[in-house]
Amino acid sequence: MAEELEIKLTLGKGGIDAARAWLAGWGSGETTRKRLVNRYFDTPEQALNHERAALRVRQADAHYIQTLKTQGEFVDGAHKRQEWEWPLPGADLNLGLLADTPIAENVNLARLAVIFETNFDRETRLLTREGATIECALDSGTVVAGSRQRALAELELELKSGDSTALLELASQLVGQVPAFLNLVSKAEQGYYLAGLGEPASRVDSDEPVTAWLQALGIHWLTGEAGQVCREALDALHQVATRMGLEEEWRWALAQDDRATDWLFDTRLLRLQLGLLQRPAR
Repeated sequence: MAEELEIKLTLGKGGIDAARAWLAGWGSGETTRKRLVNRYFDTPEQALNHERAALRVRQADAHYIQTLKTQGEFVDGAHKRQEWEWPLPGADLNLGLLADTPIAENVNLARLAVIFETNFDRETRLLTREGATIECALDSGTVVAGSRQRALAELELELKSGDSTALLELASQLVGQVPAFLNLVSKAEQGYYLAGLGEPASRVDSDEPVTAWLQALGIHWLTGEAGQVCREALDALHQVATRMGLEEEWRWALAQDDRATDWLFDTRLLRLQLGLLQRPAR
């Protein structure tokens, strides 16, 4: 079992090409390319979803990996969660590997079946910043559930070694260069929603104002419905934005039409998101 710490950015129109150009601007460095086919499993009762866990089998070329992830927590806009990985000889799920994990007690493993897929091309590059090593993964493909599908375009920044503050600093380099917003909605949550499962609107449940607002933005992007954040949290965020010199960006964000989603990829929003994460809201 390991811990994973990453920031995920959802990319807007032209974002894949812009992110690719941004990565190339870092100079020499090897870029690896893979086609990833990911099958996600759950029971008919969505036992894993209720446990806030995700289970998949990933095929990368001729290799197969079974992965279990917990939702974990959000730390300065990054996902921090537990992760288990096991190599497999083929595409079939190995239930025996799950016996010693936290889900074994509450999930009927025999009822697990494929419920959706996320299939995408991944370009990966390692960057070094202020003593930290960060893996940048550019993903372009689709989320598939039965006959339904949804485009997938993301840039993930995962800390491999060093100080976690380097993640936020690296993400800040993208402002004005790549149309993107910091999104707390995982690939698995996108799959559940596309499959008609789960209630993402009920997940704006954080007591931390910045996290609650970020969750609401992700829900708005996923569903088209405005995620609700309490007035006390909005007031706290307004105070932080003012202290960080982001009053103009905050008022702009509050004025946006909650029936539209194009504004999520405006430079002002990413600047605001990252600025609010520079210090805790108090």
